[in-house]
Amino acid sequence: MAHLLGIEGVGVVVGSRPLLGEITLGLDDGMLVGVLGRNGAGKSTLLRVLAGVTTPDTGRVTRAGGTRVVVLDQADDLAPGTRVRDVVHPGVDEHVWASQASVRDIHEGLLADVGLDADVGTLSGGQRRRVALARVLTTPAEVLILDEPTNHLDVEGVDWLARHVQERYSRGTGALVVVTHDRWFLDAVCTRVWEVVPGHDGAGGRSPVAGRVETYDGGYAAYMLARAERARTAAVMEDKRVNLVRKELAWLRRGAPARTSKPKFRLDAAAALIADEPPPRDPLELTRLATARLGKDVLDLEDVTVTYPLRPGEDTGTGTGTGTRVVLDHVTWRLAPGERVGIVGVNGAGKSTLLRLLAGTQHPTAGRVRRGKTVQVSQLSQETRELDDVAHLRVIEAVEEVRGRVEVGGKELTAGQLVERLGFTRERAWTRVADLSGGERRRLQLLRLLVAEPNVLLLDEPTNDLDTDTLAAVEDLLDGWPGTLVVVSHDRYLLERVTDHQVALLGDGSVRDLPGGIDQYLQLRHRLERQSAAAPAPVAEDRTAGSDTGAGGLTPAEQRAARKEMARLERQLAKVSARIDDLHHRLAAASAAGDVDGLTTLSAETRAAEAEHESLEEEWLLAAEAAG
Repeated sequence: MAHLLGIEGVGVVVGSRPLLGEITLGLDDGMLVGVLGRNGAGKSTLLRVLAGVTTPDTGRVTRAGGTRVVVLDQADDLAPGTRVRDVVHPGVDEHVWASQASVRDIHEGLLADVGLDADVGTLSGGQRRRVALARVLTTPAEVLILDEPTNHLDVEGVDWLARHVQERYSRGTGALVVVTHDRWFLDAVCTRVWEVVPGHDGAGGRSPVAGRVETYDGGYAAYMLARAERARTAAVMEDKRVNLVRKELAWLRRGAPARTSKPKFRLDAAAALIADEPPPRDPLELTRLATARLGKDVLDLEDVTVTYPLRPGEDTGTGTGTGTRVVLDHVTWRLAPGERVGIVGVNGAGKSTLLRLLAGTQHPTAGRVRRGKTVQVSQLSQETRELDDVAHLRVIEAVEEVRGRVEVGGKELTAGQLVERLGFTRERAWTRVADLSGGERRRLQLLRLLVAEPNVLLLDEPTNDLDTDTLAAVEDLLDGWPGTLVVVSHDRYLLERVTDHQVALLGDGSVRDLPGGIDQYLQLRHRLERQSAAAPAPVAEDRTAGSDTGAGGLTPAEQRAARKEMARLERQLAKVSARIDDLHHRLAAASAAGDVDGLTTLSAETRAAEAEHESLEEEWLLAAEAAG
């Protein structure tokens, strides 16, 4: 395995503060490294040192001859006035890069909605990020260093990037170093984790300690297990030290050694650490509490339609023919007390529209939104501007301004305990809100929402600016929260962790249940894309002849019938999914009992149910295509 890059005894000082100290790491062919750590710990600094962009104050950086390094920074440097093609392929003729299958895949995965001749100055923030990522991925290099590449990518984009990286490094040549808070991506791609552990400034600024890097084998799940085992071992060592101190004090008091037995500790495998861990939340208890707080009715969308005027130059197949586009089309969707649902969907499909309808900040074009009498909705927006009103307060004061105490998971917590639980140290808890970092503002924003004790919580991209430890703390806090939770996020790990089921907006105006979770959503999207690519192009004359037919030549009435068929199929899919789950439970029971005849019968029933489920999915896809 060839050595590519390394750092030896590296230290970095920021001002008078030692940020990193005595760091020695090596990067060899085939290494796929995820870098984790708290915000401000020095992750981006470590990447810049590895890339040779920042010169360390001590130590040295080594690079094998001929090793090329390419870097994606958190902030892009795309100059307005430059065409996308000139950013992604500077000085390269189109026939050169267009002949490469890997480059065409990058264009399809990242730049499908971006014109190559578009001025980067006219692009949205998400499009600019994807252009910058495409530029890095198309640059020949042995070492790829990515700082938050999943920012602004949706679930499909993250899935594509994971598959691209896996294919790129499948031959074991080259290396990847990536800083990301997307834990699903870390588990899917990385085979090693480097954790940047922050140091401290010392008491009164004396004897400061620099940060260090701890290394782990495996992806995020293996890292968490190994980290828990290290913490347990450290606790054992601390117990031993305390016992020794206690014995010494007893000897000093009595004048003779204490007669105590030596404590015994059993070292278990890391997996045993979670063997007796209960489920993160008790759904029955939370539903009972939520029903008590909310009653039976929460939020119902009844035959809701939302349309928007077409933007200049916009031309969509879902338009009504009157200069509007349909985002939600005759949607009926009901939220139950204590329901925890995640929403995924393509950009522009209506995720934010759906949240605004639930929050009551937008009214439907047709239909109605029915709200329970006791419903109190709070929404976590993607921005943190509402904190500007409390910028003069300290963190703990900003929380106490809303409420001083709150009950979470059956325990009453003070504002100070909540602040500490979400990662604010004692010093940071008394920092002015105006002086907080982006991640700290995000944490405070969520805390103020939770202490207000709403019974319906809407979260729009809640993982922005949060590190993995803070995300885990947020998830732990939400586990004990007894209310209805709706989450829109591209963070697949978060959705699967804090919600009990997911729904999708596929751009056809409907809200689609996903019994199979995010995997089912990705399968549906891939099938729809393949069908769209295989479908013949529409005849231009049909579009200009004043025809009132929609997608596939169907009239609006036929399209509505197709959508009703989709709704019927979704109900059937839910029933078949429930039957499959029941059969799996019965199979497990029959296996444990050694019932051979029962196993044979149940296996046949399970195969038939799964075949029926697959057939229904195919029918749904055909109906979705007809509905346009």
